[in-house]
Amino acid sequence: MNPPILLEAERVRACYGSREIIRSADLHLREGELVALLGLNGSGKTTLLRSLCGLHRLSGGRCRVRGIDCAALREKARARLICYMPQRSGAVYSIRTEEVALMGCNPRLPLFGMPGEGDRKRVRSIFEQLSIAHLWGSDFLHLSEGQKQLVILARAIVQDAPAMLLDEPDSALDFVNRHLVFTQIRSVVQGGGRCGLVTMHDPNFALAYCDRILFLQNGSICGEVEVARASRSGLQTALSQLYGNVEVLEYAGGYAVVKS
Repeated sequence: MNPPILLEAERVRACYGSREIIRSADLHLREGELVALLGLNGSGKTTLLRSLCGLHRLSGGRCRVRGIDCAALREKARARLICYMPQRSGAVYSIRTEEVALMGCNPRLPLFGMPGEGDRKRVRSIFEQLSIAHLWGSDFLHLSEGQKQLVILARAIVQDAPAMLLDEPDSALDFVNRHLVFTQIRSVVQGGGRCGLVTMHDPNFALAYCDRILFLQNGSICGEVEVARASRSGLQTALSQLYGNVEVLEYAGGYAVVKS
């Protein structure tokens, strides 16, 4: 029996003024599933994620989490169902790293409520899992872009939303931390009650950590691959349609993609 569908988007359309970015996108994510969204620069990956979570107004279609239409909810209620991790934080003032992560508690707090000691202990534990415990108490503005990205990921985990939308969470990270981040994201998603949609540019990380891969082209989801059942020839065809001349190499336990 398949796990339940947590996030479902139907005929999603998004525009900037008169320019159509997302023409018609349909997708679904099941509980415990981590799905990669691949597409060329400018294909609309960020716009699609922002539209699904309500940060960009839909021009058509709908997004539901646990069967609830997100467009019908107020911002705080929507944030209890769906979270969005941007590529970069918009913080422009000095704030400690743990306070940034604790912002993930806000959707669950009453008006004027404050995070408790239990919340702080949990954030400290997540910092340790992400190997950033040494950044506790640091000024967020003084961090490197990669360090900021790890703190923002901690905030997304703390938010506890069933649907996690992660926009290139590894874009500013080194090789070791990229693997650390995807290992932690996969662990969180598989821990129960969550699903994740993550944009990225490296198909090798998608193959290593994700259950399915969706391909975004010309404003629509043009195909998908179920990683566990994928064949070398099937991957070769799907990836070549998106990236042009690539070669899929088979090795013990998986595949690697190189530009030919």
